[in-house]
Order: sequence, then C-alpha cells, then structure tokens
Amino acid sequence: MKEREKFASRLGFIVISAGCAIGLGNVWRFPYITGQYGGAAFVLVYLLFLLILGLPIMVMEFAVGRASQKSAARSFHELEPKGSKWHWYSYGAMIGNYMLMAFYTTVGGWMLAYFTKMAGGEFEGLNPEQVGGVFNEMLSNPGYLAFWMVVTVLLSFAVCSRGLQGGVEKVNKVMMIALLAIMIVLVFRSVTLEGASEGLSFYLKPDFSKLYEAPGGLGESIFAAMGQAFFTLSLGIGALAIFGSYIGRDRSLTGEAISITVLDTFVALMSGLIIFPAAAAFHVDAGQGPALIFVALPNIFNQMPGGRLWGSLFFVFMSFAAFSTIIAVFQNIVQFGMDLWGWSRKKTILFNLVLILVISVPCILGFNLWDGITFPHIGNIQDMEDFIVSNNLLPLGSMVYLLFCTSRYGWGWDNFIREADAGKGLKFPSWVRSYVTYVLPLIVLVIFTMGYVQKFGGVSYILPLALIVFYIICHAKRFGAKK
Repeated sequence: MKEREKFASRLGFIVISAGCAIGLGNVWRFPYITGQYGGAAFVLVYLLFLLILGLPIMVMEFAVGRASQKSAARSFHELEPKGSKWHWYSYGAMIGNYMLMAFYTTVGGWMLAYFTKMAGGEFEGLNPEQVGGVFNEMLSNPGYLAFWMVVTVLLSFAVCSRGLQGGVEKVNKVMMIALLAIMIVLVFRSVTLEGASEGLSFYLKPDFSKLYEAPGGLGESIFAAMGQAFFTLSLGIGALAIFGSYIGRDRSLTGEAISITVLDTFVALMSGLIIFPAAAAFHVDAGQGPALIFVALPNIFNQMPGGRLWGSLFFVFMSFAAFSTIIAVFQNIVQFGMDLWGWSRKKTILFNLVLILVISVPCILGFNLWDGITFPHIGNIQDMEDFIVSNNLLPLGSMVYLLFCTSRYGWGWDNFIREADAGKGLKFPSWVRSYVTYVLPLIVLVIFTMGYVQKFGGVSYILPLALIVFYIICHAKRFGAKK
C-alpha cells in the first residue's frame, strides 16, 4: 500500500488550511455584511461567535481527518462503530465539495477577468453607469465567462497535479505570503486617503446602538454575525478534515485550529480596513452587497490617484483569496478518488478536470442563456447552488461532525478528546463537553432554521422542526441507554 502523503512542515498545514477557509467570504462578504449590520459592534459579536461556534467544529473536523487518515469519502467508514450508518454522510460531504466548485470556479474567474480589465485600463474614463455596465456585459457573455472559468480550473488542477508538497503546499505558501503583503500595502493606501477617518471610526469604534438600527433589528444582527462566523470557515463538508489526515500527532489540534482561525480572521479584518476607509473617502455605501466589489470599488479606483495600480493589486488580492480556496478544495476532491477507488493522482485529476468543467457550465449559463431559470425565493442557478451548500450541507454536515464526536453511538467523546489532545500544545477544554454536546448542536440548528425562514418565511419551519424533533429523540435514546 502506498504511503499517504504528508505536509512538509507545520507551516504548510496551517497555511493551506487557512487558505481553504480564507476565501471570498472573508474579503467580499465580510466587509459588506459588516457595513449592513453596524460596523465595529457587529465585528465584536462576530468574533465571539467565531470562538464559541466555529473553533470547536474545526477541531472536530481535524480530529476525524487525522484519526482516520482519510478524506471525508472514507473517514466515517474508518471510525464509526460497526454496523452504524454514519458513513452515509460521506456522500453529502463529497456533494458539498463538488457543488461549491460548481459556482466558485466561475466567481474565481470573475476576479481574474477584472484584474486583466483593471490592469489594461479598461475602466479609465468611464462614468459610474458605464462601470456598472462592464459587469453586466461580462455576465451576459457566456463564452467570456467560460474562458475565465476554464483558466481558473486548469491553473488550479495544474497545482494539484504536482502533488501535496511540491504543488499544493508550495504554491499556497507563496500565494498566502503574497496575499498578506498586497493586503498590507492596500490597507496603508486606504487608511491614508483623505476622508478615510469616518470609515475607520465606523469600523473600529463600537456603537452597539447600530445593532438595533440595522435591517431586522438586534435579532437579525446577531444571527448575521452567527452565520458569518459559521460559514467563513467552510465547516461541515470535510473541506478542512482532509488536511488533518496529512499531519502527524506531534501537535494538539486545538492550538492548530486557533492559529488557522486567527489567520482567517486577520484577513477578514484587514479586508475591512481596505474597503471601509476607501468607501468613506469617496462617499460609497459599503453595505451594498456584491455590487461593492464589481461596481463601487472600480469607481473608487477610477477617482483615486494611481487607481489603475491599486485596482490591479486589489483584484490580484481577490484572485489569490479565491484560488487559495479552489486549490484546497480541489486537493480534497482529488483525494476522494484516490481514497475511494485507489486511483492514481493523474487519473483522478483527469477525471475531475472534465467533471468540474461540466458541472460549472449551468452557473455560467444561468446569467445569460438560461437566465429564465429561477427558483422561487432563492434566485438563479448560482443562487440555488450556493443555497444548497451554505444553507443546507454546511450546517447539517457540521451537525454530523458534532454528533459523531460527542455521541456514544458515534465515534464518541473519549476518542475525540484523545485524538484532539495528542501531541504538545493547547488542549481541548474538557469542561465544555456539555456545551458542545447539547448547546452547540442547537445553535447550528438555529442557523439552519433561520436560513430557511429568511428564504421562505414561516412555512419553512416544517423541515427544521422535524430535524429538531429528530435531534431530541436521538438524545432521549442516549439518556435512556444502559451504561
């Protein structure tokens, strides 16, 4: 049996795991959702939920990966009690990774396309309406979108084809260092703009009254912070668990998870320092959603001295953020085939190259030739793909990992703690056992439920309530079980 690949260094594990977590959710979604829900006060609530919600589940994913030495395709098979059905979720995890790439590769292509547009001076001399028209024109051209999607997929698989150490680890190290360097340069430029102080005050000076003033009031602000903390780490589909399978047991997993979370959070916070001061300096609403990146910011760069250079650097930064996630998930997908069928890396990459290109087509066509295909309360094809992953597979998958690691009918708490605490470094606090066993699953269910409520209204309570009942029944069985 061929020996499993390992990271060349601890730094490689941290950087690649952080790269998987660091994506467009950090540098795109985080700034505009912070703008919508109150600025600095929202950030503090977000950081709290990141600590009490995201971190424990990350440790569990890593523990399952390291103990099994397999990807999500086989990890539950290796660890589950004999005769149990936990491995059924392996299909959900694999679907989640493929579904994520079905639209993420297209969005990654947008970033590359906008870098070439900005570097080529395409936005110079355009008025705000014309800048907005560039984005709409891009979406209406399926051939143009397909070209950049194909470039994104080919580049990412080319990295994966060189193996874990020689490709994925090496390239991600370089890319993350470059991302951090560019980000620091952009932050310095943004905070030194005339009029930036108002944006800095909004972002760094907490005013908790703004949580009440945000759309939907305090409750929705708290839920938004909870959701962002949960989704930013890409938990629940085994996208991080795979990297646990590439490391030894010389370091405890809690300390490693904290390092990754800190790096992920640092990038998100620094992204805000780029966007909010610039938005304030040029009187742009930072809470306007996706249009912030593709319409508002290009207009800002048009007004800024040396804007062509700064805009090019910004979209290089955005491209690196997208590619860090795509390459990490592609590595996971490649490992699926190697774990399930014993395929070679080359065969697995060729198979998945074709498959990813095919499943990415509907997202592209959903903006133009198939723009008539819409889903009630959700939106177009990309919105539906995102809904399946973000609102369903991520929270339900996280629930599976939680129950698997805490329930005696799964892997169990003792096995989880033994794996998580193996090696030197910070140990997983045993006193939080009751919290992660009973409270945290309910928080995840709340996130899942509220996601449906926001999309569909009150009738959407039916499915989440059924799952809550199922959860209570499962735990009632635990309580009545003989020791």
